[in-house]
Amino acid sequence: MKKLPLITLIAALATAPVFAANGGFDGPGAVTNNTTQTNQNGGFIGPNSGETTVAKALEMSDDSWVILRGNIVKQLDYKHYEFTDGTGTINLEISEKRWNGVNVTPKDKVEIRGKIDKDWNSREVEVKQIQIIK
Repeated sequence: MKKLPLITLIAALATAPVFAANGGFDGPGAVTNNTTQTNQNGGFIGPNSGETTVAKALEMSDDSWVILRGNIVKQLDYKHYEFTDGTGTINLEISEKRWNGVNVTPKDKVEIRGKIDKDWNSREVEVKQIQIIK
């Protein structure tokens, strides 16, 4: 067997993740960014015993873990977004690496996993995982 075609094939397969599409929000106020991100491995997908609503999340204490289902309606700045689930509205802080290749529009229903970040006069969710609900 020819070694050069085999080496070329292996190199092409090894570099494929580098060219994977970056995810992010695609809606009102969307900010584009040309930096690359690394792909993350998956995790458990199953029943969500910790699912809550925005109305309840607004009353929770700092560093409480939440699971929210709803829509990201607009981007406020580079990593802050407005989220609603019908019971209220809360701001999200989503760092670039948390998008993990997922592209979201205001029409997409998403599941957000993160923790409450409470300041003196505001409360937001620091997102650790985001996925589209089908």
